[in-house]
Amino acid sequence: MQKSRSQQLTLENKRQQVEEMTRRVKPPVGMYTVTVSANGISCEWVKTLKSSDSHTLFFLHGGEYIRGSIRSHCGLAARLADASGGRALMIDYRLAPEFPFPVAIDDVLNAYAWLTKRVPPKKIVFVGDAAGAGLALAAMLKLKEEGTPLPAAAVLLCPWVDLECSHDHYQSLAELDPIQTKDELQEAARMYYQKESPKNPFVSPIYGYLKGLPPLFIQASTHDLLLGDAQQLAEKAQAAGVKVELDVWDQMLHNWQIYGGRLPEAGKAIQKAGEFIKQKVGP
Repeated sequence: MQKSRSQQLTLENKRQQVEEMTRRVKPPVGMYTVTVSANGISCEWVKTLKSSDSHTLFFLHGGEYIRGSIRSHCGLAARLADASGGRALMIDYRLAPEFPFPVAIDDVLNAYAWLTKRVPPKKIVFVGDAAGAGLALAAMLKLKEEGTPLPAAAVLLCPWVDLECSHDHYQSLAELDPIQTKDELQEAARMYYQKESPKNPFVSPIYGYLKGLPPLFIQASTHDLLLGDAQQLAEKAQAAGVKVELDVWDQMLHNWQIYGGRLPEAGKAIQKAGEFIKQKVGP
Protein backbone atom coordinates (compact mmCIF):
# COMPACT_ATOMS: atom_id res chain seq x y z
CA MET A 1 0.00 0.00 0.00
CA GLN A 2 1.56 3.27 -1.10
CA LYS A 3 1.29 6.22 1.23
CA SER A 4 0.29 8.74 -1.42
CA ARG A 5 -2.63 6.57 -2.54
CA SER A 6 -3.78 5.93 1.03
CA GLN A 7 -3.93 9.64 1.81
CA GLN A 8 -6.28 10.21 -1.15
CA LEU A 9 -8.88 7.69 0.05
CA THR A 10 -12.16 8.61 1.68
CA LEU A 11 -12.92 7.30 5.15
CA GLU A 12 -15.23 4.66 3.71
CA ASN A 13 -12.51 3.63 1.24
CA LYS A 14 -10.01 3.33 4.08
CA ARG A 15 -12.40 1.12 6.03
CA GLN A 16 -12.95 -1.11 3.01
CA GLN A 17 -9.21 -1.24 2.38
CA VAL A 18 -8.49 -2.75 5.80
CA GLU A 19 -11.19 -5.37 5.37
CA GLU A 20 -9.94 -6.34 1.90
CA MET A 21 -6.29 -6.45 2.96
CA THR A 22 -6.86 -8.70 5.96
CA ARG A 23 -9.26 -10.94 4.03
CA ARG A 24 -6.26 -12.15 2.02
CA VAL A 25 -4.79 -13.70 5.16
CA LYS A 26 -6.49 -17.03 5.78
CA PRO A 27 -7.54 -17.68 9.39
CA PRO A 28 -5.94 -20.60 11.22
CA VAL A 29 -7.40 -24.03 10.58
CA GLY A 30 -10.24 -24.81 12.93
CA MET A 31 -11.06 -21.22 13.88
CA TYR A 32 -14.65 -20.64 14.85
CA THR A 33 -16.55 -17.69 16.32
CA VAL A 34 -19.64 -17.15 18.46
CA THR A 35 -21.40 -13.78 18.60
CA VAL A 36 -22.38 -12.47 22.03
CA SER A 37 -23.72 -9.24 23.51
CA ALA A 38 -21.62 -8.01 26.45
CA ASN A 39 -23.71 -5.41 28.29
CA GLY A 40 -25.07 -4.29 24.94
CA ILE A 41 -21.64 -4.28 23.21
CA SER A 42 -21.37 -6.59 20.21
CA CYS A 43 -18.53 -9.07 20.75
CA GLU A 44 -17.34 -12.40 19.43
CA TRP A 45 -15.75 -15.35 21.12
CA VAL A 46 -12.90 -16.59 18.93
CA LYS A 47 -11.55 -20.10 19.42
CA THR A 48 -9.43 -22.67 17.61
CA LEU A 49 -8.92 -26.41 17.92
CA LYS A 50 -6.24 -25.73 20.55
CA SER A 51 -8.34 -23.30 22.54
CA SER A 52 -9.56 -23.85 26.05
CA ASP A 53 -11.47 -21.77 28.57
CA SER A 54 -8.45 -21.60 30.89
CA HIS A 55 -7.94 -17.91 30.15
CA THR A 56 -9.35 -15.16 27.95
CA LEU A 57 -7.68 -12.65 25.67
CA PHE A 58 -9.68 -9.43 25.80
CA PHE A 59 -8.91 -8.31 22.25
CA LEU A 60 -9.14 -4.72 20.94
CA HIS A 61 -8.46 -4.28 17.23
CA GLY A 62 -6.43 -1.49 15.70
CA GLY A 63 -7.30 0.92 12.90
CA GLU A 64 -6.53 4.45 14.16
CA TYR A 65 -9.88 4.46 16.04
CA ILE A 66 -11.65 5.08 12.71
CA ARG A 67 -11.52 1.67 11.00
CA GLY A 68 -10.85 -2.01 11.61
CA SER A 69 -13.31 -4.55 12.96
CA ILE A 70 -13.79 -7.97 14.46
CA ARG A 71 -13.76 -9.35 10.91
CA SER A 72 -10.47 -7.71 9.96
CA HIS A 73 -8.64 -8.92 13.09
CA CYS A 74 -10.25 -12.26 13.95
CA GLY A 75 -7.37 -14.16 12.34
CA LEU A 76 -4.82 -12.39 14.54
CA ALA A 77 -6.95 -12.92 17.64
CA ALA A 78 -7.34 -16.60 16.79
CA ARG A 79 -3.60 -17.11 16.28
CA LEU A 80 -2.81 -15.42 19.59
CA ALA A 81 -5.44 -17.54 21.33
CA ASP A 82 -3.99 -20.62 19.66
CA ALA A 83 -0.43 -19.70 20.73
CA SER A 84 -1.48 -19.13 24.33
CA GLY A 85 -3.88 -22.06 24.58
CA GLY A 86 -6.83 -19.87 25.52
CA ARG A 87 -9.71 -18.13 23.81
CA ALA A 88 -10.28 -14.54 22.71
CA LEU A 89 -13.18 -12.17 23.23
CA MET A 90 -13.13 -9.53 20.49
CA ILE A 91 -14.80 -6.21 21.30
CA ASP A 92 -16.65 -4.38 18.52
CA TYR A 93 -16.19 -0.94 20.06
CA ARG A 94 -17.73 1.96 18.16
CA LEU A 95 -15.55 3.99 15.80
CA ALA A 96 -14.86 7.68 15.28
CA PRO A 97 -15.74 10.14 13.87
CA GLU A 98 -19.34 8.95 14.28
CA PHE A 99 -18.58 7.98 17.89
CA PRO A 100 -15.68 10.09 19.20
CA PHE A 101 -13.84 9.84 22.52
CA PRO A 102 -14.78 8.57 25.10
CA VAL A 103 -17.29 6.19 23.44
CA ALA A 104 -14.68 3.52 22.63
CA ILE A 105 -13.42 3.43 26.23
CA ASP A 106 -16.98 3.27 27.56
CA ASP A 107 -17.68 0.30 25.27
CA VAL A 108 -14.53 -1.46 26.42
CA LEU A 109 -15.29 -0.92 30.11
CA ASN A 110 -18.85 -2.19 29.69
CA ALA A 111 -17.62 -5.31 27.92
CA TYR A 112 -14.94 -5.89 30.57
CA ALA A 113 -17.52 -5.59 33.35
CA TRP A 114 -19.58 -8.27 31.60
CA LEU A 115 -16.56 -10.53 31.17
CA THR A 116 -15.39 -10.27 34.79
CA LYS A 117 -18.73 -11.68 35.95
CA ARG A 118 -17.77 -14.84 34.07
CA VAL A 119 -13.96 -14.93 34.18
CA PRO A 120 -11.73 -13.82 37.08
CA PRO A 121 -9.45 -10.87 36.16
CA LYS A 122 -6.37 -12.98 36.97
CA LYS A 123 -7.34 -15.13 33.97
CA ILE A 124 -7.81 -12.20 31.57
CA VAL A 125 -5.12 -10.61 29.41
CA PHE A 126 -5.75 -7.40 27.50
CA VAL A 127 -4.49 -7.60 23.90
CA GLY A 128 -4.48 -4.84 21.31
CA ASP A 129 -2.66 -3.73 18.20
CA ALA A 130 -1.83 -0.11 17.30
CA ALA A 131 -4.86 2.01 18.32
CA GLY A 132 -6.30 -1.08 19.98
CA ALA A 133 -3.17 -1.28 22.14
CA GLY A 134 -3.54 2.38 23.09
CA LEU A 135 -7.19 1.79 23.90
CA ALA A 136 -6.27 -1.20 26.05
CA LEU A 137 -3.80 0.91 28.00
CA ALA A 138 -6.25 3.79 28.38
CA ALA A 139 -8.94 1.39 29.60
CA MET A 140 -6.58 -0.06 32.21
CA LEU A 141 -5.78 3.46 33.44
CA LYS A 142 -9.50 4.12 33.83
CA LEU A 143 -10.07 0.81 35.62
CA LYS A 144 -7.19 1.59 37.97
CA GLU A 145 -8.64 5.03 38.68
CA GLU A 146 -12.01 3.47 39.48
CA GLY A 147 -10.49 0.79 41.72
CA THR A 148 -11.70 -2.03 39.47
CA PRO A 149 -9.56 -5.20 39.45
CA LEU A 150 -7.11 -5.15 36.54
CA PRO A 151 -6.33 -8.01 34.16
CA ALA A 152 -3.34 -10.26 34.76
CA ALA A 153 -1.27 -8.65 32.00
CA ALA A 154 -1.44 -6.85 28.67
CA VAL A 155 0.03 -7.55 25.22
CA LEU A 156 0.49 -4.36 23.21
CA LEU A 157 1.43 -4.85 19.56
CA CYS A 158 2.87 -1.77 17.79
CA PRO A 159 1.09 0.48 20.31
CA TRP A 160 -0.13 3.97 19.40
CA VAL A 161 -0.18 5.79 22.73
CA ASP A 162 0.64 9.40 21.76
CA LEU A 163 -2.05 10.84 19.49
CA GLU A 164 -0.03 14.05 19.07
CA CYS A 165 2.60 11.93 17.28
CA SER A 166 5.30 13.98 18.97
CA HIS A 167 8.23 11.53 19.00
CA ASP A 168 11.21 12.18 16.70
CA HIS A 169 10.66 8.80 15.04
CA TYR A 170 7.64 10.17 13.20
CA GLN A 171 10.18 12.15 11.17
CA SER A 172 13.25 9.91 11.18
CA LEU A 173 11.33 6.77 10.16
CA ALA A 174 9.08 8.46 7.61
CA GLU A 175 10.97 7.00 4.65
CA LEU A 176 11.22 3.52 6.17
CA ASP A 177 7.54 2.99 6.98
CA PRO A 178 5.74 2.09 3.72
CA ILE A 179 2.27 2.19 5.26
CA GLN A 180 1.75 5.09 7.66
CA THR A 181 2.35 8.84 7.58
CA LYS A 182 2.35 11.29 10.46
CA ASP A 183 -0.24 13.48 8.71
CA GLU A 184 -2.63 10.58 8.22
CA LEU A 185 -2.29 9.44 11.83
CA GLN A 186 -2.88 12.97 13.12
CA GLU A 187 -5.94 13.32 10.91
CA ALA A 188 -7.39 10.11 12.36
CA ALA A 189 -6.47 11.25 15.87
CA ARG A 190 -8.43 14.48 15.45
CA MET A 191 -11.46 12.49 14.28
CA TYR A 192 -11.21 10.52 17.52
CA TYR A 193 -10.51 13.09 20.22
CA GLN A 194 -12.32 16.01 18.51
CA LYS A 195 -12.92 18.65 21.23
CA GLU A 196 -10.84 16.81 23.85
CA SER A 197 -7.14 17.53 24.45
CA PRO A 198 -4.76 15.01 22.88
CA LYS A 199 -2.80 15.20 26.13
CA ASN A 200 -5.71 13.72 28.08
CA PRO A 201 -4.18 10.46 29.43
CA PHE A 202 -7.27 8.53 28.38
CA VAL A 203 -6.72 9.78 24.81
CA SER A 204 -2.92 9.48 24.81
CA PRO A 205 -2.11 7.09 27.65
CA ILE A 206 1.61 7.89 27.41
CA TYR A 207 0.66 10.87 29.62
CA GLY A 208 -1.03 8.66 32.19
CA TYR A 209 0.08 7.62 35.68
CA LEU A 210 1.32 4.11 34.93
CA LYS A 211 2.20 2.91 38.41
CA GLY A 212 0.14 -0.11 39.43
CA LEU A 213 -0.47 -1.49 35.97
CA PRO A 214 -0.05 -5.23 35.35
CA PRO A 215 2.95 -6.63 33.42
CA LEU A 216 3.21 -5.42 29.83
CA PHE A 217 4.53 -7.19 26.74
CA ILE A 218 5.26 -4.58 24.07
CA GLN A 219 6.13 -5.62 20.53
CA ALA A 220 7.46 -3.13 17.97
CA SER A 221 9.49 -2.82 14.77
CA THR A 222 12.39 -0.63 13.63
CA HIS A 223 10.50 0.30 10.42
CA ASP A 224 7.29 1.39 12.15
CA LEU A 225 6.49 5.06 12.82
CA LEU A 226 5.12 3.92 16.18
CA LEU A 227 8.49 2.59 17.36
CA GLY A 228 9.03 5.69 19.49
CA ASP A 229 5.65 5.24 21.16
CA ALA A 230 6.57 1.68 22.13
CA GLN A 231 10.01 2.60 23.43
CA GLN A 232 8.79 5.62 25.37
CA LEU A 233 5.96 3.62 26.90
CA ALA A 234 8.38 0.89 28.00
CA GLU A 235 10.69 3.46 29.60
CA LYS A 236 7.90 5.28 31.44
CA ALA A 237 6.27 2.06 32.62
CA GLN A 238 9.56 0.66 33.92
CA ALA A 239 10.28 3.94 35.72
CA ALA A 240 6.84 3.61 37.38
CA GLY A 241 7.69 0.12 38.62
CA VAL A 242 5.69 -1.81 36.02
CA LYS A 243 7.18 -5.06 34.75
CA VAL A 244 7.82 -4.62 31.02
CA GLU A 245 9.12 -6.82 28.24
CA LEU A 246 9.97 -4.80 25.10
CA ASP A 247 10.38 -6.99 22.02
CA VAL A 248 11.73 -5.00 19.02
CA TRP A 249 11.94 -6.65 15.60
CA ASP A 250 14.16 -5.48 12.77
CA GLN A 251 12.69 -4.15 9.50
CA MET A 252 9.15 -5.41 9.98
CA LEU A 253 6.06 -3.63 8.68
CA HIS A 254 3.63 -1.95 11.04
CA ASN A 255 1.34 -4.65 12.49
CA TRP A 256 3.25 -7.42 10.74
CA GLN A 257 1.76 -9.86 13.26
CA ILE A 258 -1.54 -9.75 11.38
CA TYR A 259 0.09 -11.69 8.53
CA GLY A 260 0.48 -14.85 10.57
CA GLY A 261 0.30 -17.88 8.29
CA ARG A 262 1.92 -15.97 5.42
CA LEU A 263 4.92 -14.26 7.02
CA PRO A 264 7.28 -16.44 9.10
CA GLU A 265 8.26 -13.49 11.31
CA ALA A 266 4.60 -12.90 12.10
CA GLY A 267 4.19 -16.46 13.31
CA LYS A 268 7.31 -16.21 15.46
CA ALA A 269 6.18 -12.89 16.95
CA ILE A 270 2.78 -14.37 17.81
CA GLN A 271 4.45 -17.35 19.49
CA LYS A 272 6.52 -15.00 21.69
CA ALA A 273 3.39 -13.14 22.72
CA GLY A 274 1.67 -16.45 23.39
CA GLU A 275 4.48 -17.60 25.66
CA PHE A 276 4.25 -14.35 27.64
CA ILE A 277 0.50 -14.86 28.08
CA LYS A 278 0.93 -18.43 29.30
CA GLN A 279 3.50 -17.27 31.86
CA LYS A 280 1.12 -14.65 33.26
CA VAL A 281 -2.13 -16.62 33.47
CA GLY A 282 -0.63 -19.91 34.62
CA PRO A 283 -1.97 -23.41 33.96
